[in-house]
Parts: sequence; structure tokens; C-alpha cells
Amino acid sequence: MSKLPHIQILRACAALAVAVHHAQFDASALSARFGWQFQPFDLIPWAAGVDVFFVISGFIIVYSSDKLFGSPGARRIFLTRRMGRVVPLYWTATSLYLVVALALPGALNSEVLEPGFILGSYLFIPLARPDGHVQPLYSLGWTLNYEIYFYLLFAAVLVWPKRRAVLVLVGTMSAAVVIGRMASLPQPLRFWTDPIILEFAFGMVLALLRREGLVLSRGLRAGLAVCGLILLIGLSDSAMPRLFAYGLPAALFVAAAALGADREGRETWLAGMGGALGDASYALYLIHPFSIRAGREIIARAGFGTFIGPWVYIVLVLAGAVLASLLVFRWYERPLTEWFRQRCEPARLKLV
Repeated sequence: MSKLPHIQILRACAALAVAVHHAQFDASALSARFGWQFQPFDLIPWAAGVDVFFVISGFIIVYSSDKLFGSPGARRIFLTRRMGRVVPLYWTATSLYLVVALALPGALNSEVLEPGFILGSYLFIPLARPDGHVQPLYSLGWTLNYEIYFYLLFAAVLVWPKRRAVLVLVGTMSAAVVIGRMASLPQPLRFWTDPIILEFAFGMVLALLRREGLVLSRGLRAGLAVCGLILLIGLSDSAMPRLFAYGLPAALFVAAAALGADREGRETWLAGMGGALGDASYALYLIHPFSIRAGREIIARAGFGTFIGPWVYIVLVLAGAVLASLLVFRWYERPLTEWFRQRCEPARLKLV
């Protein structure tokens, strides 16, 4: 079991939250078609799962890079490992989406299929669509555009010792956000200076505190999680910026999950399931729209939509998405990531 089992479980919860958000949206769109009376459960802002992912990413990148700070070749090994983790599955999802968009245009929403836009989507370059939204071809990839940007910034500071590197990067990102709010910057600079990038900084600071010995009691961590949930629910309909409405509660959740003693207690079956889904959370995030759409078509064509309710539909498509993500992780993502690393990571760096 992972030394950070609660982080893995939180990963699973974050991915499921995003999937629930999209499954409810799909159920709303199908209500008229199937004659459903559907009221989405929106007490919890499910889209905040993305913000939890960003804070976790900032935490994990610092936490797992102890041996890299100030080491020769650190930038190369870090970027090789991160690209191997992120790029293959995202390019696969984008390619599948592109094939569907070209073969069955009516199956998807209106798309931008200019060659330059498609290339930018593969290269993680933030480009604006005609409606002004800065999203790649496969719209979920907007989060990956931020992830890759963060990885490049982090690689730049790996030449320094850990504390100095983290503090310099947090300061740099904060200054970039201030400049971005004060000046009218063009894209993609406006995208890269959005306050949401400070959610990575939240995670980095938590990792630094953890590595320097901060461990909280279970009671205190439970209190942080409860405070995070209260803030998330209370601020979801407010005019607060996303950084505070979603990012601050996400940081409290990650603090609650990360600042405990290693391997507290025995592993339960529930923790084991959460850990397994946490491992497959990236796959779940990327493939759940395909699974939900496929489930929707199967249910509609089989005529089930006329006698099942919207919540049964949501449970079914989510179960399908979870099963698909576990299979994709086990039989595609993990072998592909290992294949990429074996071929791109120099042997001397594998020892680090």
C-alpha cells in the first residue's frame, strides 16, 4: 500500500467528482428525451475535483522529487517521468476524440478542427476557440495545459535545494498572477497567469511542511476536512474567485489527507478499493466522457431510458466509467508509461 493512502483515496474522490458532474449534466440533457423528472444534486460543486487534483499535483511533485533537487540531470529525469505519465494517455484520448469528430460529427458538440488548433492541442499550447474559451480539441485537456506548464516551471528550479526551489517557484507564480491581474495580457500569457496556478503552490507548500516533519493528529485532520467541506459548500454559489471558493477547500482536503503519519492503521477493503481507483484516477478523468456517451447510446438504443430513472442512469454510466478506467490503467496506461520510460530515460538516471 502507498505511504500516502489517503492521497490516493482523495485522488479517486476527485476523479469521481468530475465524472459525477458530467454524468449529471448528461442526465439533464436526456430528461426531455426520456421523460425524466430530474433535479441535479448540486449542493457539492463537483467540478472542484479539478482543483483537488491541482493541489495534489503540487504536493506529489515536491514530495516525490527529494532525490532530484540539486542533482545532475534532474531536469531531464523529472520531465521524462512526468511526460511519460501524462502524455501517452492524453494523446490517445485526444486522437480517439479526433477520430470520432471526423467520422461522426453529429455525435459531438461543434468542434474546431483547423490543423493549427489540433497541433496546439497535442502540444499543450493554450489556444482560444471561436467562443473565447481557451480549451484544446478534447476539452478536458485544459487541465493538462496547466499541468505541463507547472512541470516546466518546476523543472526550472530543480537546480536548487528543495526549500529554496519551492519558495522561489511559489514567489514566481504569485508574482505572475499579480502581473496577470494588473495587465491586459494576450493569450496564452493570460492563461498561464490565471490565479488557478496558485493551487499548485498550495500543494507545494504542504509537501514542504510534510517533508520538514509536520504531522497532524487524526482529530485535527478530520477537522480540516470538515472545514474544507463547509467552505466548499458555503462558497460554491458566491462571487469568490475560484482560487478561494474551490482552491482553498481543496488545500484543506489535501492537508487532511497528507499530513498524517505514514501507514496509519490497517488497510481496509474500502481503502484498498480507493487506492486502486486512485491509481486509475488519471484514466478515469480522461476516459469517463467516452464511457458516459457510450453508456448513454446503449441505454437509449436498448430502450431502457423509458423505464429507468435518471439516478439509475447516472449510477450505471459511472460504474461503467470506473470499470473502464481500471481496465485501461491495468492493460494500457501502466504498460505504456513503463514502455515510454524504458526508452526515454537514461539508465544512469533510473537509479535516482
